[in-house]
Amino acid sequence: MSLKDARIGVVIPTRNEAQALPVVLRAMPAFVDAVAIGDHRSTDGTAQIGRDHGAIVVEVDGPGYGRACLAAIAALPPVDVIVFIDGDAADDLSAMIRLVEPIVNGRADFTLGSRVLGRRESGALTPQQVFGNWLACSLIRLVWGERFTDLGPFRAVSWCEFERLGMADLNFGWTVEMQIKAARKRLRTIEIPVDYKRRIGVSKVSGTLGGAVRAGVKILWVIGREALRPTRQGAP
Repeated sequence: MSLKDARIGVVIPTRNEAQALPVVLRAMPAFVDAVAIGDHRSTDGTAQIGRDHGAIVVEVDGPGYGRACLAAIAALPPVDVIVFIDGDAADDLSAMIRLVEPIVNGRADFTLGSRVLGRRESGALTPQQVFGNWLACSLIRLVWGERFTDLGPFRAVSWCEFERLGMADLNFGWTVEMQIKAARKRLRTIEIPVDYKRRIGVSKVSGTLGGAVRAGVKILWVIGREALRPTRQGAP
């Protein structure tokens, strides 16, 4: 399959991203076929901005990053590749082609945009994010033998392999759950260096001490849960 033949869907979880979302949607590459936004009760017009820019918008009743992603995925038309980005304009969407091409060319099932391997604006990642990423990736390498450098939100996965993952986490554990399950299922994984900018607006997670602590605890809990989960005999 080539890029011109592949159907590409983009998923964006949002909550009050009215400042950043127009920047994100205007930067969307031309090869993207559909954009689905899972929005949790934004009060600043985020949902309408998405609709005005041609995105599919699903209004999600409950909170949670993973919940918003799952709702948006369910609203996508049939696609071959799902790309995940944040709605805060921190991800460099010019790199999307480098995440998508290895999948459509059959060289990978899952690609992860690594902010650690790429260039970062000063202050784009907080010290607690840097440490948390290092700790989580070290534990994944220790338990499952898969080498990651980041838990970055900018990532792509083939539709058929995504269905195999059985994603279930509804909040902060979404990204690490995906990487652990990709390792357990032995998906062909490539990390791609991506540039990362300071976000527009205040993060609902890393922007507050309470959010950062809750996210860190949840990520470690997911790693522990998956490490203790028995692997079915005969299945990866």
